[in-house]
Amino acid sequence: MALGRLPLNRLEPLLRRYLSTTENEATALLIQKLKPAGQRGYVTRTELEEICYWKSPRAIRHIRSNPASAVRAATRAALATRSEQRRLAALTALRGVSVPMASAVLMLLNPKRYGVIDIRVWQLLHALGTVTKNAAAVGFSFKNWHQFLVIIRLLSRKLGVRARDVERTLFAIHQSHQTGSLYE
Repeated sequence: MALGRLPLNRLEPLLRRYLSTTENEATALLIQKLKPAGQRGYVTRTELEEICYWKSPRAIRHIRSNPASAVRAATRAALATRSEQRRLAALTALRGVSVPMASAVLMLLNPKRYGVIDIRVWQLLHALGTVTKNAAAVGFSFKNWHQFLVIIRLLSRKLGVRARDVERTLFAIHQSHQTGSLYE
C-alpha cells in the first residue's frame, strides 16, 4: 500500500486532529459557479466538462462525446431522485463518468452532503479498517460509494462540518503520509 505510518490508528481522532474546513479557492469558485445547475435541476455539458477538468481531465474526450441532451437528461434524473443508487446509475450512464467522477459532480453541487470518492480516501479508510473491501481502491461499485457516503456523513454530523470537509481532510492526510507511488 502506498500509505506510510499514521500518527493515530482510529479514524475519528485522526480527523479531529487534522480537520480542515477551508476549501481550496478554485474549488470554492467552481462550487459557487455550479449553484445555478443545482437550482435548475440539471448540469449542462459545458458544466460537466468543467467538472471533468477539475476531477480528472483524462476523461474529457469521453465527456465531450455525450450529446448535450443526454447530459441534461442524466443529470436531471440524478438530481430528481431520492435514491442514491438511481442517482449514481444515472450519472455513470454517461460516457466518461465513473463512480469517482459522479461523486465529484454531486460534491460540487452539494458539498454539505457529498464528498469525492477516490483512491487516496479509500486507501486511508482501508488502512484504518473502516472499510474492508476493495483494498486496491479501483473499480468502485455502488456498494463502495454508498459505504463511503455513510461514513463521511456520519463523521460530518459528529464533527459539525460538511461531508466535503471530511473527505478533503482524509485526502490531505493520505497525501501527507503517502510513501512511494499512489498506484503501487
